[in-house]
Amino acid sequence: MGKVGRAVRPLLRVNPAEAAPIWRQIEEGVRRLVASGQLRPGLSVPSVRDLARDLRVNPATVSKAYQHLSDAGILEVRRGEGTFVAEVPPAMRKTERREALREGAERYASLGLTIGASRGDASEELDRAWENLGSGVKRGQS
Repeated sequence: MGKVGRAVRPLLRVNPAEAAPIWRQIEEGVRRLVASGQLRPGLSVPSVRDLARDLRVNPATVSKAYQHLSDAGILEVRRGEGTFVAEVPPAMRKTERREALREGAERYASLGLTIGASRGDASEELDRAWENLGSGVKRGQS
């Protein structure tokens, strides 16, 4: 594995106490790294076995997260070479994109409501995250 895969591992964290399943935490962590430009197109990601060992989780858990990311077009598997960030962002139909955004928005709204955040505070944090991730993608593409 190249040094890129090793560099990614410290950036992924899982918390067994969270309500979200560990495989989803891994999936969302990889999505966040790709969106922020910390994982650029074409770069390798850790193998299932290596990431499972580093995160101290079952390899099947990492495999499930990687499978979801592959199905979504975020990762691509190259036989004999490993798993890489897809060179081309996945193309989604407008209805698929809206559904994905709706699901994410419901999870975020649910979190905000359960911790007592106001809609304004949640909107500010969403705007801040959008800006932070968007600036990372721009840096990563240059």
